[in-house]
Amino acid sequence: MSGEASRIVKKNLILFAAAAIFLLAAARVEAANPNLSGEWKLNLAKSDYGKFPSPLSVTRKIDDNGLKLVSITMQKGAQGEVTSKLTYTTDGKESVNEVAGGQAKGTAQWIGGILIIESSREYQGATLKQKEIWRPSADGRVLTIDAHVSIPNGEFDVKQVFDKQ
Repeated sequence: MSGEASRIVKKNLILFAAAAIFLLAAARVEAANPNLSGEWKLNLAKSDYGKFPSPLSVTRKIDDNGLKLVSITMQKGAQGEVTSKLTYTTDGKESVNEVAGGQAKGTAQWIGGILIIESSREYQGATLKQKEIWRPSADGRVLTIDAHVSIPNGEFDVKQVFDKQ
C-alpha cells in the first residue's frame, strides 16, 4: 500500500473511531435519564407555594417511555377538583396540549438527569409562561419540581415535592 493510501486508511479509521465514541457517549446519556413512570403524591410539608394557597392534594400519574412523557395530574383544592393531561416528547421538540381555556405549547428535554419543561399559553389576551425543573432523587423515590411562572402582573416560584407511591 502506498504512503498516501495508508494515510487515507488511517484517517478513515480515526474518523470511524471518533464517530463510534460519540454515538456510545450519546447512548449512555440517553440511558442515564431516570424513568419517572408511576404514581406520585404531593408531599405538602416539603412543598412551598409561597404566598399562594396550597392545594389540599395533588396526585400525578406519569407514563415515561424514554422519548414520550405523559403526565396526568389530579389536584384538589378549595375551588374543587381539576384534572389535566400533558404529553411531551423529551427531545426538545414542541408539543401542543389541550388545557382549560385553550392550548399550551411546550418543550421538554433531559439535561444531565434533570428534565426541563418550558411552556406558554395565551389566556384572555395574556401570555402565561412556565419553566419547570424536574429533579428525581438518586433512589427514584422523590421528585422535586421547581416552577417559575410568569404572568402579566408578576412572576413567582413554586416548589412541589412528590413521593412515589
